[in-house]
Amino acid sequence: MKISTILNSGKPILSFEVFPPKNADNLAAIFEASRSIAKLGPDFMSITYGAGGSNAGYAQQLAAYLQNDCHITALAHLTCVSSSSDTIHAELEAFRAAGIRNLLALRGDVPDGSSYPQNASYLYAYQLVEEIRRFDADFCIGAACYPEGHVECPSKDQDLLHLKHKVEAGCDFLTTQMFFDNAVLYGFLYRMLAQHIDVPVIAGIMPVTNVRQIRRSCELSGATLPPRFKSILDKFGGDEAAMRQAGIAYATEQIIDLIANGVRGVHVYVMNKPEVAAAIAANVSEIIK
Repeated sequence: MKISTILNSGKPILSFEVFPPKNADNLAAIFEASRSIAKLGPDFMSITYGAGGSNAGYAQQLAAYLQNDCHITALAHLTCVSSSSDTIHAELEAFRAAGIRNLLALRGDVPDGSSYPQNASYLYAYQLVEEIRRFDADFCIGAACYPEGHVECPSKDQDLLHLKHKVEAGCDFLTTQMFFDNAVLYGFLYRMLAQHIDVPVIAGIMPVTNVRQIRRSCELSGATLPPRFKSILDKFGGDEAAMRQAGIAYATEQIIDLIANGVRGVHVYVMNKPEVAAAIAANVSEIIK
């Protein structure tokens, strides 16, 4: 099913993100974790991969497994930062052959220690959106948006103009970067409407269970931590079990507030942890029913 259709169903949407292994040694374990998350019955699952397209092959396998074996709608990430048009066409053909109709079009990150390719075929995500549309207009295409502004963009206004360009190129929906203050998202949605950007927006939420991990993630993404959340990290960050429980509770509170305020969908970055996905799903089971 296309995610655009799911978003128009009239009910709140809950989805999860997983990522493939870096090598074949961990393939079975991650497939098993993904299968456990799929059993929770999310509306869809997205599959990301590493900077520069690393482990993209495993990502395609995982997307096909979730959709064809677990019967969960798969949203496959597709980046273009280090790709030629031939490479992109080959990946699109592979997705089409596997029956995957939903793609999240991203520029992607350059691997650590590398510089942006000087003669890149694609400089921006909107070019990838256009390429997908030319290749097969029947793909459902999502793109990323950044409630606090893209970390590489000099201003939020300019970032919104880039976002509008992506939507005009053919995006069907948007998924946000993680954020920890819902007021940030609500302000962003108002600014989107002022620019006449009116495609559905799925809110990206990360339950924090590891302090080091979230600090690194915020450094890369530009996401900020509100004082209330910093207090939670300071109090419980040294206790793994307490931090997991507090992080899940905080994310649950965010999700409930988002749904109560009419946000169509919530996408949870569960870091391949079935127990985190299960806790979130249980906490909001009646709310999204």
